Amino acid sequence: MRTVYRSVQKVQAGVAGNSRLTGGTAVILLVLLAAEGATIPFIGSLLKPHILIGMLLIPPVALKLGSTGYRFVRYYGGKPSYVRKGPPPLILRLLAPGVVLTTVALFGTGVAALLVGPPSNTLLLAHKASFIAWVALMTLHVLGHLLELPRLATPDWRRHGAREARLAGAGTRIALLGASLLAGVALAAISVSAAGPWL
Repeated sequence: MRTVYRSVQKVQAGVAGNSRLTGGTAVILLVLLAAEGATIPFIGSLLKPHILIGMLLIPPVALKLGSTGYRFVRYYGGKPSYVRKGPPPLILRLLAPGVVLTTVALFGTGVAALLVGPPSNTLLLAHKASFIAWVALMTLHVLGHLLELPRLATPDWRRHGAREARLAGAGTRIALLGASLLAGVALAAISVSAAGPWL
């Protein structure tokens, strides 16, 4: 009986852990995206920070896509624990493909423009168009999850709290978030030389 109970706890911790990783990554992304957005009105003078923050964002974005993709595969693959948790609200599920596609398009065209170098008018146009579509979809996506973010993102960072707030794997989740940020910093540093022609 104890073995079954531990097994159930482990399964529930896996589902909750995935949610916490997704929530923690989302908070980091909101901060970085706000910084990136602040460069847009002054893109002429803030192009370098725009490029560097954009490159810094790529690994955390990949982590977020990975954690949500994992839940998607588990749910539609019929994994009982994820089926019991249920899917996101219908409107968010309908938005999800567009959010993913515009995210990939936004960062893909940005990186391509950086590598090709100026003037890259076609890539810049595609980057701007994907940004407009992405902002519209991402705004709805964020509003749909905003209220649950504090509940998901903060428990792993607390040393004390209710027993249900403590969940196995917190160290791993924090390490993944840290690693994504370090990878982003490294990517931004590598991109400095590629950004030269644009500056």
